[in-house]
Amino acid sequence: MPRAVRYDRYGPVDVLYVADVARPAPAADEVVVEVVAAGLNPGEIGVREGLAHAIWPATFPSGQGSDLAGRVVAVGSAVSTPAIGAEVIGFTNRRAAQADYVAVPADQVTPRPAAVGWDVAGSLFVAGTTAYASVRAVGAEPGETVAVSAAAGGVGSLAVQLLRRQGVRVLAVAGEANHDWLASLGAVPIAYGEGVEGVEERLRAAAPDGVDAFIDAYGGGYVELAMGLGVAPVRINTIIDFPAAKKFGTKSDGNMAAARADVLAELAALIAEGEIGVAVSATYPIEQVQQSYTALAGPHSRGKIVLRMR
Repeated sequence: MPRAVRYDRYGPVDVLYVADVARPAPAADEVVVEVVAAGLNPGEIGVREGLAHAIWPATFPSGQGSDLAGRVVAVGSAVSTPAIGAEVIGFTNRRAAQADYVAVPADQVTPRPAAVGWDVAGSLFVAGTTAYASVRAVGAEPGETVAVSAAAGGVGSLAVQLLRRQGVRVLAVAGEANHDWLASLGAVPIAYGEGVEGVEERLRAAAPDGVDAFIDAYGGGYVELAMGLGVAPVRINTIIDFPAAKKFGTKSDGNMAAARADVLAELAALIAEGEIGVAVSATYPIEQVQQSYTALAGPHSRGKIVLRMR
């Protein structure tokens, strides 16, 4: 029987289990993908714990996951491309990616370049499109200085690389264990710790002429920090601190602002060409879904954590 991650009630990681389910059939405009890899995202923890119920309520039993990569094994009657057997990168809006098979609209997948490995492909959608939208939101120009919080995470590390491709000087706020890696990406590492006041002091020292824009991938006061640095609200983007965005009038463009297959295709091409990269810190088989989310909620990891179906 095909397998899928499920939970029957809001709660901690131990509500997750792997169930036997029926293999989905495609609607006319859909394809069925045999999933190879599916990335994990921090927002899924809040949804599963019920913290996002007012915005994204769950119906039970609930599936989980948006990111996926795999092979097309069935196509709907109205689908001309992709064909059966095609290897694709894609996404689902139905909390269903962490499964052996998932049916998705054909316009939510794009071909997987051979040079993009399965783990990277399967973890690209949420982090990649969120970073893409964040970089676009702050409108950075060559020669400007942009700060990025949580710069070693899945979103932050991609934002750093996209900014560097544009000729931007990037101040990357992250733990010291990731500083050498961030420096290898061309960023200026900035240590977090000692509260936001300590980070602000270090950012001022690294950018005596000022910070032009700020991408906040962490929350916890970084929007206020950016305001204190004199960054204009229109050039601050947070993907997590929505109350601060509303209070100060900053941007909050995230995944849904760039959730399109053509954006995935653009990012995948950059990866295939070696222009940017996705760091995968760990992979787990689907049977270890609880362990994978425990790791995701633990100490800050580099890049992405991925579930493997096969």
